[in-house]
Amino acid sequence: MNKMETKLKEAGYTVVNFDYPSTQHNIESIATDYLPNAIAQCKPNVIINFVTHSLGGIVLRKYLSDNKLERLGRVVMLGPPNKGSEVVDKLKNVPGFEFINGPAGMELSTDKTSVPNLLGAVTYPVGIIAGSSTINPILSQMLPNPDDGKVSVENTKVEGMADHIILPVSHPFLMRNDEVIRQVKSFLKTGKFQHSIVSP
Repeated sequence: MNKMETKLKEAGYTVVNFDYPSTQHNIESIATDYLPNAIAQCKPNVIINFVTHSLGGIVLRKYLSDNKLERLGRVVMLGPPNKGSEVVDKLKNVPGFEFINGPAGMELSTDKTSVPNLLGAVTYPVGIIAGSSTINPILSQMLPNPDDGKVSVENTKVEGMADHIILPVSHPFLMRNDEVIRQVKSFLKTGKFQHSIVSP
């Protein structure tokens, strides 16, 4: 997220670029034990916006389902598995997958009882950027098209979202793509994406 941090700082935002051990804990543990540390680093008495990538969107949804953040502004999610990912469905029983994906990753199936599918609708301003390009043809074969190599475009959506846009970017590069960053800034500023001027 370093490029995203730099570009948002240039746009006048104070940025807390917070990392967490995503492969060592489950979603509830990350939301409970790590996200509050990021929020604590934000300036007091100012609106807090969030930009998340992949699992980060689910961690934030989990936190906000259990906690009321009075200063919450807008949220942009990049490639979030809001309805889970078929990749987890098909690989969860493969030896070594849990070691690579971690406890949180194992909770991202498309099953109705998976963590993201139990969180319900969002009740705050959320804009979602979905990728439609892939550099992982093997994983893409496990996903309904279009997809970004990890998550299908359809499964990035969540009930209650304010806006949704599809860009030709693969999952690992969403946070570093210039067009994605431009659209992030648009949503943070206006609450909507610039659909009419999406670059090819």
